[in-house]
Amino acid sequence: MPTFLFSPFSSPFILALSSLIMLSTLVLATSEFLGRHLQYSKFWSPKNSSNKIHLPSRSAMLLCYVPAFAVASISLFLLLPRYNNSSTRIFLINSLLLIHFFKRIFEVVFVHKYSNKMGLSDAIIASITYILLTGSTIYSQMVAQDLAEPQIDLRAAGLAMYWIGITGNLYHHVLLSKLRKEGDREYRIPRGGMFEVIVCPHYLFEMVEFLGIAFVSQTLFAMVFAIGSALFLIGRSYATRNWYVSKFEDFPRHVKAILPFVF
Repeated sequence: MPTFLFSPFSSPFILALSSLIMLSTLVLATSEFLGRHLQYSKFWSPKNSSNKIHLPSRSAMLLCYVPAFAVASISLFLLLPRYNNSSTRIFLINSLLLIHFFKRIFEVVFVHKYSNKMGLSDAIIASITYILLTGSTIYSQMVAQDLAEPQIDLRAAGLAMYWIGITGNLYHHVLLSKLRKEGDREYRIPRGGMFEVIVCPHYLFEMVEFLGIAFVSQTLFAMVFAIGSALFLIGRSYATRNWYVSKFEDFPRHVKAILPFVF
């Protein structure tokens, strides 16, 4: 393991947190496969939601992302005087997280077209989760700063994967936004790009992005988070494909969930 990761045994807290993240994402992924979906996007329904207070999706998503963006911004400002070398892992990780949430907020405001709502409590839980994940990723990198470097440096590969992932994700979000006008509640089969072969290319590229962050970090927590996120997104993609098949008789059966020609 020291070949690829900083010592995972340097912090019992990070070990415990990593185990909790993996367990939680396994539960979420399994729930998606079994049809018990998180209530947002096309899976939101007032009949299935236990929330009494609902927000417009745009407001709810801003509530999800803005606090995590603020955490990454404040962290970078506080850490910059000490870790101002652009090649320092903690500076890179903090910057990549900051860019990630800036992009999310940009898409919420200028790209996505929304029609459904989201429960306030769901939005608050998601917001707290993003805050904890952002803070924990940065903290685990701080712990690793004083440890021996892994034998193989994956930073260059990680940065390449990050930019491929974030660019591909944005491109397919733009394609999705062109399917309908603001306020239009009708869903359509996505076309263009990798939508021709998989239902959720935006999820696939998000998986690549998170794996890129894990490669730059080379900490146990970042790697577990990338794997856990991938499991959830695979489950969500599987559920999304089933939803399209149930809604559209002309849905092309050769289009897979998230891995072209495979799954």
